[in-house]
Amino acid sequence: MSNTEAAPAELACGDHPTAADPEHPAVEILTPREVPLGGPRAMRVRRTLPQRSRSLIGAWCFADHYGPTEVTGAMDVAPHPHTGLQTVSWLFAGEIEHRDSLGTHELVRPGELNLMTGGHGICHSEVSTPAAKTLHGVQLWVALPERHRNTARAFDHYVPSVNRIEGAEIRVFLGSLAGRTSPIPTYTPLLGAEIVLGPDAHMSLGVDPSFEHGVLVDTGDVVVAGSRVRAAELGYVGTGVRSLTLSNRGTEPARFLLLGGTPFDEEILMWWNFVGRTHEEIAAFREAWEAESDQFGSVTGYTGTPRRLPAPQLPAVRIKPRRNPASPQEIRDS
Repeated sequence: MSNTEAAPAELACGDHPTAADPEHPAVEILTPREVPLGGPRAMRVRRTLPQRSRSLIGAWCFADHYGPTEVTGAMDVAPHPHTGLQTVSWLFAGEIEHRDSLGTHELVRPGELNLMTGGHGICHSEVSTPAAKTLHGVQLWVALPERHRNTARAFDHYVPSVNRIEGAEIRVFLGSLAGRTSPIPTYTPLLGAEIVLGPDAHMSLGVDPSFEHGVLVDTGDVVVAGSRVRAAELGYVGTGVRSLTLSNRGTEPARFLLLGGTPFDEEILMWWNFVGRTHEEIAAFREAWEAESDQFGSVTGYTGTPRRLPAPQLPAVRIKPRRNPASPQEIRDS
């Protein structure tokens, strides 16, 4: 989806604290803010990344959680651009038609990964189908590292199988977890998985200690490493953890996403739908989109109005990176 927040986010690579006690790691709770996606049929989403307390988890730089929302008319997001990132679409309910400037025409359905690589530039549209009576899911962005951020456009579709262990159903859509590995390549080490944990179930998941992790709760009474994470919140755990304990204290199944990756140690800027490195670069991306440059190509088959989304005006001040607060270890070492 297009990031049409009134005040587009700016961010830089964040600090990445190591868990002081790997057996009982601290959990940082990130609460969402509601953001309208703009237009006359605006849909409100719950945004947990980026925010002032944490900009990235691994290379995951953006997380919108929406629904369940009854579809009274079509969700219709006109063609809009992306650079320097990958978009990850994951639905719990509904159906969305995706078209992009690669010529891709694909349906986004529950339990199916749709990953689009923007790289040097791409544009796409998203429209809910007549079959979608409800929309419920997440839209995630992954920042591309310097050596790959100008890579060619690409699109991947993958349907992960269900792995049933310890009272849980796990779908691994990126990376590896619990003996399952997604075949979809990534440009930095990443993990993305949907987990549905049964009532009163408890599990201990082996995870990569070089990763930092985030648990984004959709439904249920979830406890992460001893800390309660409520619906729509994201629980962050730093690096150094080899096993992550997860519990469902409720009487209904709990559903959440487990996101992870090695800390992203590059300074980046994110404005509107662009990930870049400097204010001048962001301004050039905007100018190229407004000029209908070949950098982004065009979407065929989209029949909505407007024909394409216009870029918002750049802020009157220079776009600057924003850093996470220093970790406790850095404060002690300073």
